[in-house]
Amino acid sequence: MTKRSRYEREQRAAGNVKVKQITADWERAVPPERAAAFALEWKAARSWAGGHPADMPRNRSGTRRGSGPRTAPPKKEETAAQSIRRRTHIGMFGGPWGP
Repeated sequence: MTKRSRYEREQRAAGNVKVKQITADWERAVPPERAAAFALEWKAARSWAGGHPADMPRNRSGTRRGSGPRTAPPKKEETAAQSIRRRTHIGMFGGPWGP
């Protein structure tokens, strides 16, 4: 959880109060039958939005499938000559002794 300063907490609280006030004003301005229809639609939408699809478990709701630790591909076996070239830098620049 993010730690917020006192100022930020006060701003959020003031914003929440303002949203509640706007919502109450809107509910008073809307005719009762229209508000009831809206409440039914809102309740149906909330009940659907809270669920998760059957193929997505709850604990993976925001992650993509297959995300996890990546493993390096297996290393190829190198020959003795390749090992010597790698350790001594012979053949790095070409020439009569290298590739």
